[in-house]
Amino acid sequence: MRLFSCDHCGNTIYFENAVCERCGHALGYAPRANALVSLTDDNGAWTSPALPGERLVYCANAEHAACNWLVPEGGEAYCAACRHNEIVPDLSNPENLLHWQSIERAKKRLMYSLIRLGLPLQDRAEDPQHGLAFRFLADDQTSPVMTGHENGIITISLAEADDAERERRRTQMGEPYRTMLGHFRHEIGHHYWDLLVDNKPSLDRFRQLFGDERADYGEALKTYYANGAPDGWYNTHISAYATAHPWEDFAESWAHYLHIVDTVEMAAAYGIRARPRTGDENLAIPPVTFDPYMAPDMSTIIDNWIPLSSLINNLNRAVGQPDAYPFILSPPVIEKLSFINDLVHQAPALDKLAELEAAET
Repeated sequence: MRLFSCDHCGNTIYFENAVCERCGHALGYAPRANALVSLTDDNGAWTSPALPGERLVYCANAEHAACNWLVPEGGEAYCAACRHNEIVPDLSNPENLLHWQSIERAKKRLMYSLIRLGLPLQDRAEDPQHGLAFRFLADDQTSPVMTGHENGIITISLAEADDAERERRRTQMGEPYRTMLGHFRHEIGHHYWDLLVDNKPSLDRFRQLFGDERADYGEALKTYYANGAPDGWYNTHISAYATAHPWEDFAESWAHYLHIVDTVEMAAAYGIRARPRTGDENLAIPPVTFDPYMAPDMSTIIDNWIPLSSLINNLNRAVGQPDAYPFILSPPVIEKLSFINDLVHQAPALDKLAELEAAET
């Protein structure tokens, strides 16, 4: 993610800010311009010097302190991210509201990445069969909600927004890492497998790298939960869970691709450059002088990421926190990440071609 600053006073601000804490100006995110802009009230709408001639209002979910994205005055009520929400919890329940606000913060960071990459983002109205939709559901007394994906519909358990419950589940599942943003990035990987790999020219290469997805998915998961990952899994997979089935390997790899690209972009924004005093030249971080979201060569991103991950892990350890990135990027994993990078850079052109073909028919 890029680093934002208030265009009125220059104060560094967070992506989630709705007000500049220095100058007090209202702030809103304009996704088309990828800008978090200062706002001036103009007879019931907002204007910004960064977006001359435009009259804007906040997304309807700003009413619930769940969104700071902007939409054109008189247009859609919901922003480019919130228009994909199909089900939200009962917001009259204060706990539900608090958890949903946390979920929305993570979802907005996901959507930032998808928009930056130019990936297809049709909703269910535009594509009833595979359009992207989110369902945020609270557990009932009879059965817990299972986070997952099916035909473009991503279901997120509201309980995952509770830090204590999420940590309990992480420990129970023996996972090194479990976050709301990680859930979103994993599940969206399943969605883009459907759109970019299934029955596409890339399917053969997918099978070479990840395996044959025609293997029975249910049986594969039963085997994984009964026996765990095979010995030495870290030599070929990004996580133990990635060994369960080729679909899960792809979704896990997709999630890590987004982790890496987004963090390298933030490092670029801060101009991070570090050279450890151990003499290990492999950990010397060059200044990031490129846009990782637009980088066609995954090796360039990885060359920046490996020393950067060492830096952030050591910073975490210095303040008594676990590693921020407790994973190993083996050569086979890097090859899978490269495949995904190739996919996302081809996606805008393929999406446009599909639009033209649909128009002709």
